[in-house]
Amino acid sequence: MAYNVINMDNWVLKGVKNLVNEPAETLEVSPTQVKVKITHLLISNFDVLLYNGDLTANYPKTIGRFAVGLVTEVGENCYGVKKGERVYLESAKSCGVCYNCKSGKRDLCDDIQLAGRDFDGFMRDFVVCEYTDVSPLPDAVDNLKALCIEMVGIAENIYDKLNLSAGQRVAVIGCDCLGNIIAQVLQYHKVIPIVIDNTPENLEKVKKCGVYYTFAADDEVVRNVSEATNGNMCDAAIYSSASRLPVSLPPRLVGNGKALVLSGSTSMHSSVDARDILEKNLTVFGVTNAANYTDSVINMLLHGAVNVDCFDKEILSQFDPADILARFSEGFNTTDSGKLTVLKMIF
Repeated sequence: MAYNVINMDNWVLKGVKNLVNEPAETLEVSPTQVKVKITHLLISNFDVLLYNGDLTANYPKTIGRFAVGLVTEVGENCYGVKKGERVYLESAKSCGVCYNCKSGKRDLCDDIQLAGRDFDGFMRDFVVCEYTDVSPLPDAVDNLKALCIEMVGIAENIYDKLNLSAGQRVAVIGCDCLGNIIAQVLQYHKVIPIVIDNTPENLEKVKKCGVYYTFAADDEVVRNVSEATNGNMCDAAIYSSASRLPVSLPPRLVGNGKALVLSGSTSMHSSVDARDILEKNLTVFGVTNAANYTDSVINMLLHGAVNVDCFDKEILSQFDPADILARFSEGFNTTDSGKLTVLKMIF
């Protein structure tokens, strides 16, 4: 698909569907800061939701949640990062001011800050930030894998919160990019994923990643899951909100006293029958970010925990971000279709 071509500078969301390219201010680098040239940026569902107004930001705000770049300047008091190094920019950060953060429990932050919504994102030429907000990338973690760090971190966050054991069975509802990665991370921990989706192509992709149990989201899905679990149903269900499958489905796939996790970002407004949750005594919670997981995820990627080669890829060196987001907002899929759209911003 051809897009209008505009030089990258600083893409600022002024309001709903009002994305403007503005010159960026020249920022000085303090002793504890680094300057990063953005080289690759992943267009995500989160960006589209912000553009549409389905998620709100304090306008004006530079958008773009997931990015990789090269360090061009380093403050004198920065440690563990050097000029010319390839880095991942943190897309989710602890707020630093809530009770948990001030108590040294930043992993339990009450108000996680997200790039593009709570602080300026990365759809711009250069970013100046604290050196602790970037993570150096090993050569073995290429740019495409690095752009998926947050999704892998969300999957790992879910795994930790569910406190799963090897051999347990978990339903993954929705096989978009996030759902696929969640299934792979479960397998990495020797948990058995049972993936449900209504798109045959997505199910085929997750099969190529080694997932055995895959079922269509049809009238037979509950029976199929029951047979796959010897009638016990699943130990947990993880719903990828970008899938747009009925939210009423996950509670039907788990046993009594189990957990239901809602993950990702969505504009979909839906309701769940409380009877299903109450009668089964289910625990329900959401996971939408991977704050403080970057280091562990990079280690997982080095050990081959996730394969992103199965995803369709669209790597654009000529693009107009406003045009791309407008087209996606009109129904063109982003990561919900198992496709990664990446803006290549250095040549």
